[in-house]
Amino acid sequence: MSKKEALDKAFQEAAHRASNTNIALPQDIQLLLYAYYKKGNSENTTLNAGNIKENDLRSAFKYNALIQIKGLSTKEAKKEYIKLVDKYIPS
Repeated sequence: MSKKEALDKAFQEAAHRASNTNIALPQDIQLLLYAYYKKGNSENTTLNAGNIKENDLRSAFKYNALIQIKGLSTKEAKKEYIKLVDKYIPS
């Protein structure tokens, strides 16, 4: 198995664990997980503030989380996602 395949497998396993947890994570961690996951799945994460409706705080926070990691590569985002899941969602 190549390093890329191993990383992809670990990323998918972490995503499965995160989506099936009953642990109530802090909102800032949820937003980071969202951003890393989204970036880990697509190098071209669309950042368009024009799509945020007035008083839509949820979308605004998601947009902000994506902006904070916009310089990361897909590979780096996957690694950071796995680290966060390992830290906050024990297997």
